[in-house]
Amino acid sequence: MKPAPFELHACRSLPEAIALLAAGDGMAKAAGGTQSLGPMLNLRLAQPAQLVDVSRVEALRGFALQGETLRIGAGVTHARIEDGQLPEITRGLLPAVAGGIAYRAVRNRGTLGGSLAHADPAADWVSTMTLLDATLVLLGPVGERRLRAGAFFLGPFTTALREDELLVAIEIRRFSPRARWAYRKACRKPGEFAQAIAAVWTDSTHGSARVVLGALGGMPHVIEGQGALELLRTDAGLERALDDAGLVEAYERQLHATMLRRALADLDASE
Repeated sequence: MKPAPFELHACRSLPEAIALLAAGDGMAKAAGGTQSLGPMLNLRLAQPAQLVDVSRVEALRGFALQGETLRIGAGVTHARIEDGQLPEITRGLLPAVAGGIAYRAVRNRGTLGGSLAHADPAADWVSTMTLLDATLVLLGPVGERRLRAGAFFLGPFTTALREDELLVAIEIRRFSPRARWAYRKACRKPGEFAQAIAAVWTDSTHGSARVVLGALGGMPHVIEGQGALELLRTDAGLERALDDAGLVEAYERQLHATMLRRALADLDASE
């Protein structure tokens, strides 16, 4: 199929993009790498009247390390993260996740912000930014809004992003020297979206821990606390986590349980 007719606006600045989105009266859609939006347009699952191309906006393609926080422009591609072009503040987590997304051709064009704004529950960045409790920076006609990942994702393919707003940056805090992480996902074949994701982060410096179960029917399920992490190592604790995540079918439970056990084993091996 071919997309429904639309007007294409190629923007060079953030003010221009915001003005076009605001003037679109809910019928304008921002486009970056188009690796998710493109197929939706072709299948006519999305039919915007105007497409606001922000792929040439330089302000979205940069990054900056501000103290202990890395601010990543929403237009930064998966490939740039995979190739280590950004300051390394996550002890290898971001490049590892980026390198496992789809295929290199997709990673060359797909963007971090585009993936988050699309909010596919099976997308790697959705689970990863939830794990990291990242801050998402939104820009609209009245200025910036800042939301934690947990508040940004409202449901499958649904976010707190308003029709006249653009996701412009993602902010991530630097890992401490004692922070450790593990990330596991199951796919039918390489390059496909995950059927199950298990991500773990812990920092013994602050006694903090967070576990994320992703690729669910809804948004990622978050488990916090060192005590909860230790409980997941027991059969009873694991079964309760699967229940809380809304997993019912035996195959799905087994798949998510396997990814979580492997992630915990990877975490132990990283000590």
